[in-house]
Amino acid sequence: MNDMIVERVDVWAAPIKDEPGGLANILAGLRDAGADLDFIVARRAPDQPGKGVVFVTPLRGDREVRAASALGFDVTRSLHELRVEGENKPGVAAALTGKLAKAGINLRGFSAAVIGTRFILYIGLDTSEDTAKAAAILKKP
Repeated sequence: MNDMIVERVDVWAAPIKDEPGGLANILAGLRDAGADLDFIVARRAPDQPGKGVVFVTPLRGDREVRAASALGFDVTRSLHELRVEGENKPGVAAALTGKLAKAGINLRGFSAAVIGTRFILYIGLDTSEDTAKAAAILKKP
């Protein structure tokens, strides 16, 4: 796992309408500003009928940030995220989460995908300190 890229990322969140086109409209606004998003998660807000939330990363440059702000996005201060990319092998997610568990780090969230021969993980943590500690652990061979 020496070829891994481990980096902190900002996650941006915005409310969306829970209706056909709610997500499409907000993503179109980011596209029109030139955003090339690596990761998108959207879901309903079960405690708020008719509403949902979308999380995206990254936003690059002033134009994208201005468009995102106009669309209702804010960088989340409560979400602390790591993006981890590397060569996919069977059990890699178990190995990485096991290293974090052994260090006493509790995960707030975890998303993973494999594309070709590479994996990409997004790991949510509770604090900035946990994020720094997790990054240091995952960067060790």
